[in-house]
Amino acid sequence: MTTDPRHPTILASLGIDQLNPMQAAALAAITADTDTVLVSPTGSGKTLAFLLPLVALLRPGVNTVQALVLSPSRELALQIEQVWKKMATGFKVTVCYGGHSVETEQNSLTNPPALLIGTPGRICDHITRRSVALDGVQTLVLDEFDKSLTLGFHDEMAFIVERLTGLRQRVLVSATSGIRIPDFVGLRHPQKLLFAPDEETRPDLTMAVVYSPDKDKIDTLFALLCSLDSEPALIFCNHRDAAERTGQLLADRGIPNRVYHGGLEQDQRERALIQFRNGSVRYLVTTDLAARGLDIPDMKYVIHYHLPLQAHEFTHRNGRTARMHASGTAYVLLHADEPRPDLLPDNLAEVAVPTPAGLPLSPAFQTIYVSGGRKNKLSKGDIVGFFCQKGGLDRTDLGLIEVKDSSSYVAVRTERVEALLAALRPEKMKGKKYKIEVAR
Repeated sequence: MTTDPRHPTILASLGIDQLNPMQAAALAAITADTDTVLVSPTGSGKTLAFLLPLVALLRPGVNTVQALVLSPSRELALQIEQVWKKMATGFKVTVCYGGHSVETEQNSLTNPPALLIGTPGRICDHITRRSVALDGVQTLVLDEFDKSLTLGFHDEMAFIVERLTGLRQRVLVSATSGIRIPDFVGLRHPQKLLFAPDEETRPDLTMAVVYSPDKDKIDTLFALLCSLDSEPALIFCNHRDAAERTGQLLADRGIPNRVYHGGLEQDQRERALIQFRNGSVRYLVTTDLAARGLDIPDMKYVIHYHLPLQAHEFTHRNGRTARMHASGTAYVLLHADEPRPDLLPDNLAEVAVPTPAGLPLSPAFQTIYVSGGRKNKLSKGDIVGFFCQKGGLDRTDLGLIEVKDSSSYVAVRTERVEALLAALRPEKMKGKKYKIEVAR
């Protein structure tokens, strides 16, 4: 395959007919070997925008790391890796992040990848351990660089950049404009590509305020969810403990949900996102960690249970809905006596939520956990064949399947789960017995 990122085979492997204007502009700027600052909204395709030109910049047959992508979160790092693998470029990639086995990463780095993706802390760790040499890196991408600065990665990023002695090109990517770029980045006459619209320029986004008669707005949130025709929703809280409390209170009222925030173990966070993606959970109660950089479906509804302190975080949360020409609604929950923050538009419509007539419908799917993954040589095809031939399922009974390094997750229609588990209990897949159960 040619390394030309415009080759139709690469785009076809991603299921894309053509680049959007932002991606086309990024392709032209980055392949011109100039420093670039790209600002574009959440959900606009920024990951593809910087990965496509990297294909043209990488040189085959060079046994060193040629490009480095730094990400503020492990989820975003993994998402970038997944997109790269789907592109099927032929260039090796390694992803490094906290919570992942250091030994596994070191083994992968012994044969240096052309593209290295990682969180700043873990890349610093590998530099200190001398697991990887970065003097051959010519292109550095700082994805969601403003978030990395907000999360306190300034010193780690400066440490890394100082060691990129062969660096020729810097690409900074963000969904937020107006962020001061630190001197250590060393930008030189960058091309600035600004595609960030104002909230008022998003005609497909509807915003509305819902007033709660009580300062504790949980009853109002419950009533609102019951009125949304069982459509999935992201529910934003400002703090981890608030997300935990809100999730538990909703569960106590009969609305299953998953909680997602930075205080959870990596496995818990991963399972929450998988269940939300595959539709076995309709509601994700989260902090601003889910406001951007995650591989989750476009939402019809975003709910601000608490309003963020910063206007740009409000914008990022709203960016989870009304994406790519789809329509969506962002609800703001306020107590009647709560001061109206400046970040809210003046013309917000007020919505009165009806008394709940019934709970949202139960999800049509449940997530089934399999205790084997890529390291066990399992593929999606293996799982589909096993579940259909030995479990008695039809392909239409299966939803999204995600195969990880050491585990897999399969969405199965709820009414088929009990019989499936009973049928598979004595069976082996590819000659090996795996634990197969409903994911918790």
